[in-house]
Amino acid sequence: MALYAPKHAKLCTSAAYSSNPCRVQCLLHSSARSLSFLNSTAAPPLFPYLSFNKPNYPPSSSFSPLSVTASSPSSSTTLAQSQGLNIKLIPTKPIEGQKTGTSGLRKKVKVFMQDNYLANWIQALFNSLPPEDYKDGVLVLGGDGRYFNREASQIIIKIAAGNGVAKILVGKEGILSTPAVSAVIRKRKAMFNTFLIFDFLANGGFIMSASHNPGGPDYDWGIKFNYSSGQPAPESITDKIYGNTLSISEIKVADIPDVDLTSLGVTKYGNFTVEVVDPVADYLELMEDVFDFSLIRSLLSRPDFRFIFDAMHAVTGAYAKPIFVDKLGAGLNSVANGVPLEDFGHGHPDPNLTYAKDLVNIMYGENAPDFGAASDGDGDRNMILGGEFFVTPSDSVAIIAANAQEAIPYFQSGPKGLARSMPTSGALDRVAHKLNLPFYEVPTGWKFFGNLMDAGKLSICGEESFGTGSDHVREKDGIWAVLAWLSIIAYLNKDKKPGEQLISVADVVKKHWATYGRNFFSRYDYEECESEGANKMVEHLRDLVSRSKAGDKYGNYVLHLADDFNYTDPVDGSVASKQGVRFIFTDGSRIIFRLSGTGSAGATVRLYIEQFEPDVSKHNLDAQAALKPLIDLSLSLSKLKDFTGREKPTVIT
Repeated sequence: MALYAPKHAKLCTSAAYSSNPCRVQCLLHSSARSLSFLNSTAAPPLFPYLSFNKPNYPPSSSFSPLSVTASSPSSSTTLAQSQGLNIKLIPTKPIEGQKTGTSGLRKKVKVFMQDNYLANWIQALFNSLPPEDYKDGVLVLGGDGRYFNREASQIIIKIAAGNGVAKILVGKEGILSTPAVSAVIRKRKAMFNTFLIFDFLANGGFIMSASHNPGGPDYDWGIKFNYSSGQPAPESITDKIYGNTLSISEIKVADIPDVDLTSLGVTKYGNFTVEVVDPVADYLELMEDVFDFSLIRSLLSRPDFRFIFDAMHAVTGAYAKPIFVDKLGAGLNSVANGVPLEDFGHGHPDPNLTYAKDLVNIMYGENAPDFGAASDGDGDRNMILGGEFFVTPSDSVAIIAANAQEAIPYFQSGPKGLARSMPTSGALDRVAHKLNLPFYEVPTGWKFFGNLMDAGKLSICGEESFGTGSDHVREKDGIWAVLAWLSIIAYLNKDKKPGEQLISVADVVKKHWATYGRNFFSRYDYEECESEGANKMVEHLRDLVSRSKAGDKYGNYVLHLADDFNYTDPVDGSVASKQGVRFIFTDGSRIIFRLSGTGSAGATVRLYIEQFEPDVSKHNLDAQAALKPLIDLSLSLSKLKDFTGREKPTVIT
């Protein structure tokens, strides 16, 4: 972002702030750029039919300039001296629609390209934090490599400097996965220099990502802030941010040149420092502390075990080769789509049965690998597959929890507690009960796990939306989940000699079902519905809840409880209300409806269906067949087609 001051700009002291004009401008470099520096020795793609050609995006001159712009052309700019920097005070006006959702602010790229859209939100964040949380402190910056991240990085760095931040740690090329940002915050929080004085005390960090949503000039972008423990900012902060976006009047921007993010190293501007760091190093070091890499290597190096990881041209492409290939000995061709691309290779980087279809086809094809996995845009989600076998996320977290103490050194003393999001199936509940562990049911949104972790109450948790993790960081973690599964498979096969039949992914899951019972589970997503119709459907369901009582019959099901889920945090007492409409039946079956906060346009209606089956003879039924009566009931109950006009879901998982 090239800064310039108009000729009539005046120098003044920091006490002389006033509303004066200035235009801080950056031009978008809009041609697609692969982040090939992260994978310069990448093998040929495993899926050659997915080979990606750079899209012919229009040149930057065809776009309106992205700018931090004075709200009035007749005002005059003032400059203030702070930390040896010139600080520009840019007059601005509130912009509607900047309310932060469960995972930050997400909109279409072109919305963020509007004058001051991103800058307003970043300044509103600094206006919302106590000064001691960032003044003269250190913040982390990274993202998933999607389109617009490079330009956004420069805006964020300059506004951070303008607000008195002392240092920014930014991943090379702006790359840091969501769990890696959390890991860096937590590691740097504990670093000392040789004089036992805090040197790199990280106060929090910015994550530039729209997670599993598509990228590119016509698609999605997002921003969120993680707090001092590496956890997503709590609602007390995100509510303040939104309030400040409604009243913001000026943006503080340091007059410094664009920072070179292509090379590791330190750059200083006055008393402000930018350090470009290796995006993999801190995270890899943490993974080596959590897992027994020699155990996993013994599995991946076996000639009778084949492994494939699909990075979906997203951020974990930067991590997959250093971890799975270089450290753990997997074959070079075991990483597919391993080069991060700004538009994810025209793909939808959501690791589910619909959008990771190419991996699914391989795992369900002839001579399938023994283990397949994928991760999403920013690296916090995962999908686990065996040969012709899909592991639901609800089952995945339960199986990890059941085997963690034996297979993963980090949990050698046993987990402290287990937790799941409310819509996630009850499979984890049964593990907690058998292991006599504390158990928590929280609303959707990883931030709700953070308080429990910081209080020492929680070790392993998960969401049905392909998110699994533990208290090693304060985010869900896709690669962590893959390593956890590899640890379990490796542990169970550690005594198997070459030629002996290995215990497979399907074997592990079926043994778990035989022990705990099977929770048949499915989620229907209806993406980008008209918000008005979706909201009317939810109001209809809430009206049904208000008139329902225990014992009511719904076809063959008898109602145990109907409500709109509310949660009181056992640590700080905060309350989250209206988190999803639930119909829970006496046999343990559940129907749940939610509007998702992770999309960038319209409303995504999510329908969750679950039925518990203790009978082992029925465990091999297809989930959609087993759940059909409940699915039919849920569609009738909600009048979903009438309210949304949707005949079929966009995605079924």
